Amino acid sequence: MSENPIDNQEQEQPEKLRILPVNIEEQMKTAYIDYSMSVIVGRALPDARDGLKPVHRRVLYAMHELGNNSNKPYKKSARIVGEVLGKYHPHGDSSVYDAMVRMAQPWSMRYLIVDGQGNYGSQDGDGPAAMRYTEARLQKLAESMLDDLEKDTVDFTTNFDDSLEEPTVLPTRIPQLLVNGSSGIAVGMATNMMPHNLSEVVDGCIAYINDNEISIDDLMKHVKAPDFPTGGIIYGIDGIKAGFHTGRGRVVLRGRVNVETMKNGKEQIVITEVPYQVNRDALAEKIGSLVNNKIIEGVTHVANESNKEGTRIVVELRRDAVAQVVINLLYKYSELQTSYGINNVALIGGRPKTMNLKELIAEFVRFRHEVVVRRTQFELREAEKRAHILEGYIIALNNLDAVIQLIRESSTPEIAKNGLIEQFEMSEIQAKAVLELRLQSLTGMQIERVREEYAEIMKTIAHLKDILANEEMRFDIIKGELEEVKKKFGDERKSEIDYGASEMDMLDMIAEEDVVITISHLGYIKRTSIAEYRAQRRGGRGSMGGKTREEDFIEHLFIASTHHTLLIFTEKGRCYWLRVYKIPETDKNAKGRAIQNLIQLPQDDKIRTIIDVANLENEEYINKHNIVLCTKQGIIKKTSLEEFSRPRSNGVNAITIREDDQLLEAALTDGDSYIMMAVNSGRAICFEEDKVRATGRGAIGVYGIDMEEGKDYVIGMACVNRFDIRKQILVVSEKGLGKRTPFLERLEGGENQEDLANIVKIKNESGEEIPYQLSYRVTNRGGKGVKTINITEKTGSLVGLLAVDETDDLMITCKSGITIRMEVRNIREAGRNTQGVKLINLDEGDEIAALASIREQEEDEITEEQTAEGNTETAAPEAASEDTPAAE
Repeated sequence: MSENPIDNQEQEQPEKLRILPVNIEEQMKTAYIDYSMSVIVGRALPDARDGLKPVHRRVLYAMHELGNNSNKPYKKSARIVGEVLGKYHPHGDSSVYDAMVRMAQPWSMRYLIVDGQGNYGSQDGDGPAAMRYTEARLQKLAESMLDDLEKDTVDFTTNFDDSLEEPTVLPTRIPQLLVNGSSGIAVGMATNMMPHNLSEVVDGCIAYINDNEISIDDLMKHVKAPDFPTGGIIYGIDGIKAGFHTGRGRVVLRGRVNVETMKNGKEQIVITEVPYQVNRDALAEKIGSLVNNKIIEGVTHVANESNKEGTRIVVELRRDAVAQVVINLLYKYSELQTSYGINNVALIGGRPKTMNLKELIAEFVRFRHEVVVRRTQFELREAEKRAHILEGYIIALNNLDAVIQLIRESSTPEIAKNGLIEQFEMSEIQAKAVLELRLQSLTGMQIERVREEYAEIMKTIAHLKDILANEEMRFDIIKGELEEVKKKFGDERKSEIDYGASEMDMLDMIAEEDVVITISHLGYIKRTSIAEYRAQRRGGRGSMGGKTREEDFIEHLFIASTHHTLLIFTEKGRCYWLRVYKIPETDKNAKGRAIQNLIQLPQDDKIRTIIDVANLENEEYINKHNIVLCTKQGIIKKTSLEEFSRPRSNGVNAITIREDDQLLEAALTDGDSYIMMAVNSGRAICFEEDKVRATGRGAIGVYGIDMEEGKDYVIGMACVNRFDIRKQILVVSEKGLGKRTPFLERLEGGENQEDLANIVKIKNESGEEIPYQLSYRVTNRGGKGVKTINITEKTGSLVGLLAVDETDDLMITCKSGITIRMEVRNIREAGRNTQGVKLINLDEGDEIAALASIREQEEDEITEEQTAEGNTETAAPEAASEDTPAAE
């Protein structure tokens, strides 16, 4: 029976195919890991030793092999790129050319490695010319990176087709990785290393060699911060410290700007340095866009006037613009301020590692030590080889006649060589060298030179052996070579360091100036330039301080700096925080914005008082100040400002308020003040701040003044420092009468000084203690107090009490919205128990709503008669004085 061929095929098939099942997940994982490691090691990350990626290393090696040195003519870039591609780098030509171009751009490299000729692009984003047009050669600094390459200092490996060899690393004398930095994105990791100043890095390396246990902080005394090729100002050092300590950090770099005044008197901002890797054209366009979109105001024109000589971007300003504010806005919204993430990832032994400053320096020094050892070993081998040959020469010269006779009698060179080896005990190398000697070497002069060379080379051998036996000598050599590098290539820093700067605060964007803050009865708030309120003589009609609805009126009006924080206290005893610059700015007649849009104020609560605080972040400041709170029912309470130093969006409890009470006033004190409280019936009490014990925010407080139940209520509180002789107590009634009384009055020698509680001794400029008496008798808190104004039907009830200076201005606001500004010095001084003088003419049914004192005088003074302007009317004639004393 014949065999079936089909059956035979089926039996043979399994042996031929050999199909092996694999797990696709494992296969993909292995393949991806192989790919990622190829990218990490072969493309994206620099070697920690020479600081170069393979493409840069191959470019430099190819130029070295071409003899394209700094003292030779330039070669076409295409020639160099072709050499790199054909021999070492099997990738695209653009990757090689781009790498070479970057090494020749002074705005990209802190220290140039390639000397380029032709169009290599610009800082304005222009690309380089094609490689067929440009030329290049090595910089002298690059030659220092290639020194001793032929002395077996580094390992070589075969190229991509095993036809040639290329170095795995360059034996650089330059700490290239720190000096020029590096950046790259691999698979699953990236590197971003900043450039540094060569002189500083060399000093750091030497410091490390001198003390291997040196701390990073001590190294930072030498390597202070990155140093960028385009200069700029490093803003803050904290992120750099983190980078030096951990390998990860942040650098904030600002461009350098100057403010120049043009012939027409306007100012212009001139940018002379831009941050690293910032495109100047793009920066100018961005600034123009910010101006067009009204993100930055006050700019009339932007122009990029940069050229090959340097950077010059001009930003022209309006006449009323504040240059520093515009500069700060440019820092915030444009690339004039740029941050760079420090990520010091480099390869050590083919493995990526994140390194701190000390590790980077240590790796370079370790590598240099290895290079010095290998170079010394190579030089020793070469010296010993030469010494061995010279010994053969000396043997031959000492037996010159016999050697010549032996050579003449030998029929072949091989016989002559063997004769020399046997008869004179030479080695084969020595015998060959003797046979190759030229006849001129046998002259007397040449014989002496051989002996001298031998003696010299034996000294060299001894020195090289000493180096290999003595580690300290090796490190001295490294230090000497580093010092030479510093002397040859070192320079001054280009980037300035602003050590005192912290991260930019929003306040940097805001011009610091005093503004008028107004809050209406219905809760509308605004800020207005103080210049809109013009000084008027007392008795004037005044001008509108804000348009309000009929049932609304201006209730709070005060002066604050745009850099300050407002502590807003409500009737229910809550405290809210609001930065002054966040209050919408409007003109004087605008309504303002509902305060509920700015703070989380409940509908059933109402603002009662606002405190202007300079700094809530200064620990010394907040610990030295207190908040004194006063309620309508006469409760007084003192709490440390520190308890109000941590803002919360929904506010905090400042005081516990009883059902029938409400918060009336709050004041900032320095712990050494007198507290005054006044009631509507015209009485006022004065007691020392120490009489009120400090309590927490949630406490109720204690009684400050005794009041007649159902009739009296507190209308105001004033806190005066006990040594402030300038302060005066100003009181105003609801019908517009007012007066001022000195808080401290100087005592003459003959006056009664028995009441010590009311006597304050204050030193003058010469150190002499002068006695002053308080015009308001100091008592314990909780008393009835004394009369502060004589209340009559003409005056109406007491509505306001302020502590003012004679140089202050007073702003009075009526319920109708009328506002008048006057100088305090024009208000007559009078005793406590007088009625005062007319301050403002009121319409029938109108009343005083709010008082505020202004700490700065306007420069332009009011004339006798003010011309009517808008809602401002002609000043009324001065009212007659009514300061007749009344019985207390």
